[in-house]
Amino acid sequence: MNLGLKGRTALVCASTQGLGEATARALAAEGASVVVCGRSGDRAREIAGELPGAIGIAADLLAADGPERLVAAATEALGAIDVLVLNGPGPRPGAAADVTAQDVTEAVDALVRPQQRLVALTLPGMRERGWGRVLAIGSSGVAAPLPQLASSNLGRAALAAYLKTLAAEVAADGVTVNLLLPGRIGTQRVARLDAAAAERTGRSPAEVAAESRRTIPAGRYGRPEEFAAAAAFLCGAPASYVTGVALRCDGGLIRSL
Repeated sequence: MNLGLKGRTALVCASTQGLGEATARALAAEGASVVVCGRSGDRAREIAGELPGAIGIAADLLAADGPERLVAAATEALGAIDVLVLNGPGPRPGAAADVTAQDVTEAVDALVRPQQRLVALTLPGMRERGWGRVLAIGSSGVAAPLPQLASSNLGRAALAAYLKTLAAEVAADGVTVNLLLPGRIGTQRVARLDAAAAERTGRSPAEVAAESRRTIPAGRYGRPEEFAAAAAFLCGAPASYVTGVALRCDGGLIRSL
């Protein structure tokens, strides 16, 4: 399938590792010019050097002017942004009963404020050109809140509600807005969560991972490239009639439709 991404420019946030990196690589393979970014500029440039037509930029999206600086650098180097992939690390694990006011602020600051600002900076151009893609890498916690991830559930659900509202507002302008929700994908983030669960319960990380795999109908953790393939499709031309959707890539983990 031709995804129609050749000649498009994609900004993939937090793309120096994990699902962001896999998505950046998948979009580049489809012909998009990709902006790889992360707090480590060296790592961003290293990955970009392996991809045709890509650039690497150091970016701290939690800084007050982080989104503005990133978009300015990206557009100066590659031109207008056609595809915006929102991504970033989640808050630390914890129970809902233990969430503090500071935790709420940090969840919003990490998972909502910079994403909204990035959309505000890139969306007008997409609407003017009559084509654009906004895709958020979320969490299966948006569909079914996950235990011990209360702050993440809170922030990601807020972002999902904002993006769902936005999707209806810009659909007629040729801009789609979707979420892609990973389940247990074999990334460093999931390894850290397994390690935290092991520490809480006095088990080994291997035991935690084995128990987790038993809850997944597919019987395994997903591979980043599997997730990235779905992301690339949602960013492509054939998905022009798919918007306002939260698609799960979770091996059947969440039992609801």
